[in-house]
Amino acid sequence: MAVNEGDRTIPALEAGVFDPFSMGRHLRHLRKERGLTLAQVAAESGIAASQLSLMETGKREAKLSSLQKLARLYGATLDEITAPVPDRRAQLEIELERLMRSPLAQARSLPPVRISPRMPMDVLEALVALHRELARDVAERIATPEEARRANAELRSRMRAQDNYFSDIEAEAARLLARVGYESGPLSQHFIGEITEHLGFSLHHVGDLPHSTRSVTDLKHMRIYLPAASSTDHEPRSVLLQALGSYVLRHSPPTSYGDFLRQRVETNYFAAALLMPEETAVAFLQQAKGQRELAVEDLRDAFAVSYEAAAHRFTNLATKHLDIPVHFQRVHESGIIYKAYENDGVTFPKDNLGAIEGQPVCRFWTSRQVFDVADKFNAFNQYTDTPNGTFWCTARVERAAAGYFSTCIGVTYRDSKWFRGRDTPERSVSRCPDPNCCRRAPEELTGRWEGHAWPSARTHAHLLAALPPGTFPGVDDTEVFQFLDSHA
Repeated sequence: MAVNEGDRTIPALEAGVFDPFSMGRHLRHLRKERGLTLAQVAAESGIAASQLSLMETGKREAKLSSLQKLARLYGATLDEITAPVPDRRAQLEIELERLMRSPLAQARSLPPVRISPRMPMDVLEALVALHRELARDVAERIATPEEARRANAELRSRMRAQDNYFSDIEAEAARLLARVGYESGPLSQHFIGEITEHLGFSLHHVGDLPHSTRSVTDLKHMRIYLPAASSTDHEPRSVLLQALGSYVLRHSPPTSYGDFLRQRVETNYFAAALLMPEETAVAFLQQAKGQRELAVEDLRDAFAVSYEAAAHRFTNLATKHLDIPVHFQRVHESGIIYKAYENDGVTFPKDNLGAIEGQPVCRFWTSRQVFDVADKFNAFNQYTDTPNGTFWCTARVERAAAGYFSTCIGVTYRDSKWFRGRDTPERSVSRCPDPNCCRRAPEELTGRWEGHAWPSARTHAHLLAALPPGTFPGVDDTEVFQFLDSHA
């Protein structure tokens, strides 16, 4: 609704179009600018001083009739009365008041402060800046799927720039292994216990670990809580060593989703550097390369780890120590890429943000073809011709809680000569990213079914929602703190 005043249309202020606090601060600014007291304005306008005070503090909305009286008294138009506050101090006061009333401030139980004319300007600016920083920090912690993909793409770019090799983490792992007297072979439970004790931690296996966690570390009492029963997705030794890694690498609570991803990569790397130590693993791989018998499964067996862990570790060491660029994929049976890394020029499918995870891999790549192979015991090897050259790849299928996954390591045709399985007769051709390669259905099928099919997609809710805004994305802080309380 609007009210006519002459030839102008004035918004209905009494309907709440304008923020009462902003309006009140503007009224106070106009009054003080003219050197008037509340008592003087009350006497001239006929509006009680108590009502004027409530209007200026935003506790009562100003009626149009009252604004018209004040406009005449201040020598201003209604447009000027309702214009934004020109004074910086008044603007800061308005912003601080809004911030103190925000749902975020209430959720954090932040005590409000009384905004008075005597509050120093620097104090006012500092309070506004602190509230803004808190809001920014919370906004960054709520990682949307778009933010997560962007952060993942940025992290992979940094990993590629250093050939997925972290010298500082290798050094930390080497120092710990030397401290407990490790020399060679698989890292036994005895050595892991020695490392844990050396770092000052005690281990506790519990049946009530928060469902959103793999482990919980109590830094107050130097305890690490692990699940009583091991998961099919996470090797128990790796879970413990990752927990120790956060402590050894001096991680602080992540300040962004990108920070969270970086820390996760570093703790995974630390665990792998202990389970497959650099010195012994490199010696093993160099000997195999000299014999032209490199094989991920041999690295797996030599250090008693999973095939996926061995493949990951190979990407850490292959370029740095063997001069072999490499790519890695972990692909779900549905064809969706869950993890990926490359520095050998292979072209992975990407979204517009540069993220690879979540994209479907070409049907003709080794990581997809392996699902159709009858022999699930031996590695499946294949050459694939692509627009970026020919790649030799080796892959295996493993079962996890979410279904079957293939783990695939690949190199250029030139470097295939160092690997066992290079004599494979399996050959494939991929024309991706050409959509006619495998994205579009064949014309015959399209002609029969286009316009007559309506599938119901299995969309996971986590693809649409923001990650929970806890300190660690996806982890319920309340649940973790209650767990620690019950075990302290």
